[in-house]
Amino acid sequence: MEQAFGEYLKTLREDQNLSISQLSQAAGISGSQISRIENGLRGIPKPQTLRKLAEALQAPYEEMMQAAGYWEDLQSSEDEDKLVIPEWATNKDKRDFKHLLEDDGELMFDGIPLDQEDKQRIKDVLTGLFWEAKKMNKRGRNKP
Repeated sequence: MEQAFGEYLKTLREDQNLSISQLSQAAGISGSQISRIENGLRGIPKPQTLRKLAEALQAPYEEMMQAAGYWEDLQSSEDEDKLVIPEWATNKDKRDFKHLLEDDGELMFDGIPLDQEDKQRIKDVLTGLFWEAKKMNKRGRNKP
């Protein structure tokens, strides 16, 4: 999966005639990290890193998430936001994730309501942390 995503990222970058250094500067990610991703030497980036890359490459974030092995699901009729869930997630995992991100009111920081961009950044971070913790928990359960 890492190699396939790396090739995907390299193709996107080259299609826009960008060097690793140019993409690095545009995305705010180190050139060595981008090189390791493209060469399959680094694991799949977290959603917040993928968002930076998508914005820098002017590529659809959802497409990049799918190429990285995440997929979209749990789109409720009331909430148009798409939640990113890895393929290995069980129905119980999906329920837990949906519960984590349910909107119980306005998100605020220091008493100031967050705008949509800040809310999305928080959701991206929570998404990455949630699935990382779930995966670690599943590995721990499978050990003898």
